[in-house]
Amino acid sequence: MNSVFFKERAPRPVSIFFVLLLAFSLVFAAPVSAQQTVPAASDDRQPKQTAEPLSTATPEGALFHLERERVEGGAELLTIFGSLRGLPRKAVGAVGGDGADTEENEVPLVSILRDTLGDADPENDRLRYVWMHTYTRPTAGKRLASAVPFLYTRVGNKKRVRAGEPPPALIDLAAPDRDVWRRMMWVALQNLFFDPYGIAVKSSVRAFKRNAEDYRKSHIIRALAVLSLYEAESDIESVFTPVEMREIQSRLMLAERTFGGIVDDSYLQRVYQKESAHWQDLRGHNWELLRQRAEAEGLYFEPLLLPDGSATHAMLWVARGDLEINRNRAFDARFLNIKDPWRDKRLSQWDGYRETRYMDAEHRWVSSQTPGARSVEMIPLALYGLDHPKIPMMLVDFRDGGNPKQREMSRRLLEDVSRNLLSLSPFGDVHYFLGRTVYDFVTGRRGMDINQPSRLRSYSQLKLLLSLSASLDPALREEVRRRVERVSMNPLENDLAAETELARTQYAALIAYARRPDGLPARLDRDRRYEMVPLAHGHTSRFMFRLANLLSLGLYTHREKVAPGALVSQLDTERRLAYHRRFLREVSKSTPLVEVVWKIEDVRRSLRYISEYGSRADAKTARATSRIFARTEDEETRRLCIHSLYRINNETAKAELLRIYRIPDLDPRLRMLSAELLRTAVREEQRIAPADAKAINSAVGQ
Repeated sequence: MNSVFFKERAPRPVSIFFVLLLAFSLVFAAPVSAQQTVPAASDDRQPKQTAEPLSTATPEGALFHLERERVEGGAELLTIFGSLRGLPRKAVGAVGGDGADTEENEVPLVSILRDTLGDADPENDRLRYVWMHTYTRPTAGKRLASAVPFLYTRVGNKKRVRAGEPPPALIDLAAPDRDVWRRMMWVALQNLFFDPYGIAVKSSVRAFKRNAEDYRKSHIIRALAVLSLYEAESDIESVFTPVEMREIQSRLMLAERTFGGIVDDSYLQRVYQKESAHWQDLRGHNWELLRQRAEAEGLYFEPLLLPDGSATHAMLWVARGDLEINRNRAFDARFLNIKDPWRDKRLSQWDGYRETRYMDAEHRWVSSQTPGARSVEMIPLALYGLDHPKIPMMLVDFRDGGNPKQREMSRRLLEDVSRNLLSLSPFGDVHYFLGRTVYDFVTGRRGMDINQPSRLRSYSQLKLLLSLSASLDPALREEVRRRVERVSMNPLENDLAAETELARTQYAALIAYARRPDGLPARLDRDRRYEMVPLAHGHTSRFMFRLANLLSLGLYTHREKVAPGALVSQLDTERRLAYHRRFLREVSKSTPLVEVVWKIEDVRRSLRYISEYGSRADAKTARATSRIFARTEDEETRRLCIHSLYRINNETAKAELLRIYRIPDLDPRLRMLSAELLRTAVREEQRIAPADAKAINSAVGQ
């Protein structure tokens, strides 16, 4: 079919250009991230500040500590360091600091840039980039390998970072919609320019894109886990407010979704709660399922705990003494997906890793000092991930190293063959859709670990567990680590030891980048001028700017040219307005009576700001203000709501103010205030719907 296609249609010159562009991007382009090339700083930079590292006080023995680095122009770089207790310790020189000795297991994990506009008031702060220091730009060889179809293995490690090259960011929290536009651009390029060239180009591009997305997703998962552990460590006073922490975590969660970048900030708290509940339910379900199956088959279940006490993984063991006793026992591998241990001759002659445990008369694990305890030699069978849909996912099979990888490859192989080779689609091929539906139903119902969702989340968390937790025996930890690296399917991945060194090197590069006037400070200035675009242009203009950015493949980005003083002043007002808008919308959705749950003075402060500077507030803010009016009995708060609705210059605000005026049992003083402000809004020719303007003239007069 493809030979006929090429005979009938010659490649178009514009398509040849895009194919060459793809080859160039595979070798030299940066991975999918929020980071962009930064030119030299402009002459209108902010006054230079002293760039000196600041450390927070950390209790002795804490798993994490945080360091601050001031950035010229009014920002700070916050870095979470983790004590990798699962790695050996040895003294090395500190990175990014003053050269003092530190321990090798203290590793920079996550950095976040907070744009403070140079003051200490959190109301005008804005979170920007998130770096996971193990996330790096792959080498040219790794990029080429990631574009090879059906290559499901890791290919070496990246050993060094190019001098002066800052690490790529995982996400830009200030502009998460960029990821959505980037995905749309890739889909358009894939279907319009790459797919017509046949199987080779189509498969290569899809493989490269899939591996790049999985590589980024694995580090997003680890960044989320690090932030959760940092937040859970009760001895540390976090420098992030609860709102900031939820914003970071929610945006990272949404980064995995196609249209997650366009979710409004007011829904981030709900996203976090929903996602957290979802994964907790999965863990509880898989915990019980695996424990019950293990007990039914005569095996031993042991959860593996992260430092915060959460169990994301579990192991199954078999007692060597039970092998002879249960030789003729039937074994049901459903949900366990391992071979029968009772008839496996290798276990009776097992020379791999094993542990001596102690049990009491009721077969419970106890310490060796417990009266009546007896020693039992335990052999590990498998390690499972509990954060997975439907069933516990086997990550390590201690008897068959290829078992997990074959099961992990099953879904990927089926998708690559059907979509890339056979060009089948569930939406265009009815027979394929019906067959795939039946197949998925049967494997899902039977608990078969074939054609299941990727183990990417469980593997990413397991690598973090191996690094942070010292509870595992060193020999067992090394055995698990070695087997996990063999299962990796992504050519872009690096092993745990290489990632540790990359994290230190990339953190040093980031600190150097933050201290260069033409580095992070220049990038910060450009981002602020990009942030000014919505203040100066409407929806149509912004859409055209975004389209130009996509058509130029990111080479053109419109930014406003604003003097430094005016830039900071305008951003300060706009950010404070956004802060109070978001707070009021959260208040309006959370409780039937505002003063019961919230500090009424905090609500008043936000309403005062809206009533003074809120002419640019949107319709959602107007509706939130109206709901607060209906859900409070405090007279001063109600008066502030009325003033805020008058100040907000849009049709929704005036419609809500008119509705308040028409409330039958409204306090006469509030009704009089509403009427006066409605008349004033008409005289000032504020934005009012024609029907509402007519109703205002009829009800309250001129």
